[in-house]
Amino acid sequence: MRSSEDQLRAMMIGGLNGDAVVHAALLRALVPLLQAFYRRRMRDGTDDIEDLVQETLIAVHTRRATYDLDRPFTAWLFAIARYKMIDHFRARRQTCTVEGLEEILAIEGFEVASNARMDMDRLLGGLPAKQADMIRATKIDGLSVSEAADRAGIGESDVKVSIHRGLKALAARITGER
Repeated sequence: MRSSEDQLRAMMIGGLNGDAVVHAALLRALVPLLQAFYRRRMRDGTDDIEDLVQETLIAVHTRRATYDLDRPFTAWLFAIARYKMIDHFRARRQTCTVEGLEEILAIEGFEVASNARMDMDRLLGGLPAKQADMIRATKIDGLSVSEAADRAGIGESDVKVSIHRGLKALAARITGER
């Protein structure tokens, strides 16, 4: 049985939080997903597929700190798998058509999450940088006002004012008042 995006993401977060048992379970759960990914794209070579699966699992383990918790886990995983496959083809001077791209991108929730992220980036892009940064830090990244102030090197009242003005401008833009 395949794990869902939510299950895999929860296991990844557990592993990032130091739970070695959950991290090991994640790596085991990824094996069939990666095998299927490579089988659909490789002409032959069961040994090559198994090698790629192992290389990808090692990369997932060693690069786990690069995973962005705000993005779908499987998109990150398949990006790593794709790069490993490209490296494999380069080393053997092989070519491969990019088939099944829609299938990769149609992973549960990927399109919705990507569209939401782009919409948010577009909305915040219309604000002054400090306002956008403070809204992103507190409302999206979940930092406290104090943490956002420390990170930006400004006062807490400046953070609060930036958030207030930024949200007011966003509300006006959304309701068409501006």
